[in-house]
Amino acid sequence: MKSVRKTLARHALILLICTLLPTLAAAEQLLRADHPQRYVVQKGDTLWDIAGAFLRSPWRWPDIWYVNPQIANPHLIYPGDQLELTYVNGKPQLRLSRGERHVKLSPGVRARPWDGAIPTIPIDAIAPFLSRPYVMDKDQLEAAPYIVDFGNDHILGGAGHSAYVRSLAQAGGKYHVVRPGDAYRDADTDEILGYEAAYIGTVQATRGGDPASVFFNSTEQESVIGDRLLEVGDERPWTNFMPKRPAGNVEGSIISVLNGVAMIGQYNVVVIDRGAANGIEMGDVLRIDQRGETIRDVVTPDSSDTVTLPDEQAGHLMVFRTFERVSFGLVMDATRPIHIMDRVRHP
Repeated sequence: MKSVRKTLARHALILLICTLLPTLAAAEQLLRADHPQRYVVQKGDTLWDIAGAFLRSPWRWPDIWYVNPQIANPHLIYPGDQLELTYVNGKPQLRLSRGERHVKLSPGVRARPWDGAIPTIPIDAIAPFLSRPYVMDKDQLEAAPYIVDFGNDHILGGAGHSAYVRSLAQAGGKYHVVRPGDAYRDADTDEILGYEAAYIGTVQATRGGDPASVFFNSTEQESVIGDRLLEVGDERPWTNFMPKRPAGNVEGSIISVLNGVAMIGQYNVVVIDRGAANGIEMGDVLRIDQRGETIRDVVTPDSSDTVTLPDEQAGHLMVFRTFERVSFGLVMDATRPIHIMDRVRHP
């Protein structure tokens, strides 16, 4: 009887090990080999940075995040909180222990509400691109009011100056001033997807008519004749991003980089030729592949013989703003130089 029990116990143990082995193997693929067991959240951290200490792919932190319903705001973490890595049925979980929070109250003006929670990604890197119009379609561009002259014999417009605008029906509204730029084109078809709209400043309409009068409240660069006006909406910028896989298969390219940098690296903002019409959503994480170069095969006698090298993984980006046919993404990590026309794909 004892031998039967031992045999059954041995079989049960073997069955348990066989059941857990795939789970443990998956956990090893998910976790970094040098991951810590616990981490105390520091001021200045982001969720992506913290996840990178535990995971091979930081954007997959929701896969192991355990929401404790007994903690207020369980999806938010704060400096002083402790994250501990545990295993449940062989699966890794990050559990949160709420640290003691000290809040100093002092009078002052706040531009937007913020309770000190750690952001998913560095919001400062994308703040200027969250609410301003940076993409216009052809119809919007043609219908937008435009500046025809400046007051007081000014050649250019700036903060504190006035200007005259055509196609602006009434006074009282607040407008973004933008300058139409180059067309955004599909990297494969060359189809125009929209037009770059460089942000110039904001104006207040002070008098209706044709032309109407506006007053510059603020400018980031000098305005010129032909700059367009887009009405400022009430929409509040989204700042709470949850990294995730795109819902569908994605094949696109980086077609521009904002702020005019030559080399694209971590925390640069790029434009991709896929948008809401392609199913792209805020929070989507895409793999960046450096596009393989086509070179001449110098070994063969045929001087026209070429070969295209394979694409190589270069990093990841997270989409933080979508338009109809293009999107803005923040480069979260870069393992090799990234260039315009490099590909973006499902991670």
